[in-house]
Amino acid sequence: MIETSAQKVIERHLESLNKEGLNVSIPEKKKFNFESSIGSGKESLKLQVFFGKKGIKTVLQGNKESNLYKRINSILFGENLFPYPEIIEPESYIGIDESGKGDYFGPLVIAGVFVNNEIKKKLIKIGVKDSKELSDYQIKKIAIQIKNISSIKYNVVTINPEKYNQLYEKIRNVNKLLGWGHARVLENLLHKVETEDAISDKFGNENLIKSNLMSKGRKINLHQTTKGERFTAVAAASILAREKFITWFEEQQKKLYTTLPKGASLLVEEAAKKLRDSYGEEFLSKVAKIHFKTTKKIIS
Repeated sequence: MIETSAQKVIERHLESLNKEGLNVSIPEKKKFNFESSIGSGKESLKLQVFFGKKGIKTVLQGNKESNLYKRINSILFGENLFPYPEIIEPESYIGIDESGKGDYFGPLVIAGVFVNNEIKKKLIKIGVKDSKELSDYQIKKIAIQIKNISSIKYNVVTINPEKYNQLYEKIRNVNKLLGWGHARVLENLLHKVETEDAISDKFGNENLIKSNLMSKGRKINLHQTTKGERFTAVAAASILAREKFITWFEEQQKKLYTTLPKGASLLVEEAAKKLRDSYGEEFLSKVAKIHFKTTKKIIS
């Protein structure tokens, strides 16, 4: 249903904004759209995702001259005042992306996909695009099709919550952990394919990945860019990462007989409280990223 797809779109947008430290409200369903408030300090804007016969449309409402509007517009639509130099999509390269960074529950997943001109055409034909624009159902369906391409080469690294929490205790920085994951996926794929280029969706300082590059990874051209999902291989990687992330939720919800909301919201806090009451505080480290503020809120 188009309503469900619109809900998924606004949830993905809010996930991206939450990662950037902005306060977002739970989406409210209206007659023709889903709506959420986005705030920073005293300023607030509205994000609306409309659904109808003409499809899905995302609208940002507020003072277009404000710094907050420009910031959110840049995050959602990539319209930067000072854009990064344009990257020309190579004929063959590895694309890397992640899922789960801004979610209290669930793993951190990093995926990489190798493409050449032949594979790129096949990926576009099956509907590969930015995973934020796809419903969970579409992601699972397209992920299967990606894996069924005979010549496809991909790699997925999943850091489940328990391992994630152990690593975070040592590293104390999510982006450093993410940088290691990107470098690991790249190295794994370079043992299967030969290429001179890789493109990663930019999530922080470029040295976060570069400092973790391994023997093969140090020999290629690594491009890091915002809105990396505009490149076919990065979009495919975003789908595989998201599919693994979604699968974890489905498995855990069946196992625990409860709903685990994505993101970091009041609904997430309520679900965490139920798990705490049922299984104890220590259990949270098995299903959640316990350095999030959510943990302090429900334990205190």
